[in-house]
Amino acid sequence: MVQDRVRIADIADALGLSTATVSNVIHGKTGRVSRETVKRVQLELEKTGYIPNMAGILLARNNSRILGLVVNDNAKYEGRVLEDGFVMSSVNALCREANEKGYFLMLKTTADIREIPVFASMWNMDGLILMGFCEADYEALRSQMRISFVVYDGYFAQCSKVVNLVIDHYSGGYQAGKYLRELGHKRALCLSDNLICMDWERITGFRSAFAPGEAQIWQIPNTKEERERYYQEKFPELLQMGITAVFAVSDYYALDFMGFVQGKGLQVPRDIQIVGFDDTLASRQSSPPLTTIHQDAPLRAKTAVECIEAMRDGRECPAEILLPVTLISRESTRRWPWQVL
Repeated sequence: MVQDRVRIADIADALGLSTATVSNVIHGKTGRVSRETVKRVQLELEKTGYIPNMAGILLARNNSRILGLVVNDNAKYEGRVLEDGFVMSSVNALCREANEKGYFLMLKTTADIREIPVFASMWNMDGLILMGFCEADYEALRSQMRISFVVYDGYFAQCSKVVNLVIDHYSGGYQAGKYLRELGHKRALCLSDNLICMDWERITGFRSAFAPGEAQIWQIPNTKEERERYYQEKFPELLQMGITAVFAVSDYYALDFMGFVQGKGLQVPRDIQIVGFDDTLASRQSSPPLTTIHQDAPLRAKTAVECIEAMRDGRECPAEILLPVTLISRESTRRWPWQVL
């Protein structure tokens, strides 16, 4: 049996609203419609199958209520970028913020920044959010797209209608180093798969809390199999150096290293202590729970959407916005040397 096509009148009757209100929501004319009503209409449109028929409307109108999100599918994620704790929490926060403000969020993953203009040109987006692209040519990208965009942790010269939304990476690294130094550690190790952009800022901040020569760096492979071999080869050196504290530039690498040393018979925090960066869900659920640097994903998402709205509407917006981070102390660290009383 062929189901009759859903009409605007059907949506209005189901919600107890006027057809004019439903039509206004569909066409993006929501200035006099409450956010709650907008959400109710959007949910009913999706429930009844009306959403597929909206594509042409969204593409045609000036204010489409569509936001694009492009995540860098870097080789280190081994094809599972959306499973990464930081990426997952960031995407979740952006989804919640988009829903709260009545936007549709379209997600794309790619390691090739040249695909971004193609993605943006397919939809009449209000704005774009880029995540994980470090030292990219954003000026060239800007010239290929008319829409405004926000970059998470971009490293580039100021250009028009682009906002660089960064967290205070140096401060986060310094907070981790200062905390471990105050706990009594004098031999520390930094773990990162690169020595540029935000990772280098985190490492520089961390090492500044120690005296020269007290904090070493290992540039680790970005694939798990190669990293496992690297750790196996370097483990005797780790013991010989007398390392008592490790700072990894992400929770992912911190937890990965914790699993390795535990497999070698070391106990955390008795034999070695570990600090990560991001405060992902996995950091709270690990054994022991991981001390880490917290970054506020909901605040970042809220700021990103506000910037896109400001640029879309022709309002002034800072070229760069710096967001704070805080240290969260958990059971992977404690005062050194640790003794059983």
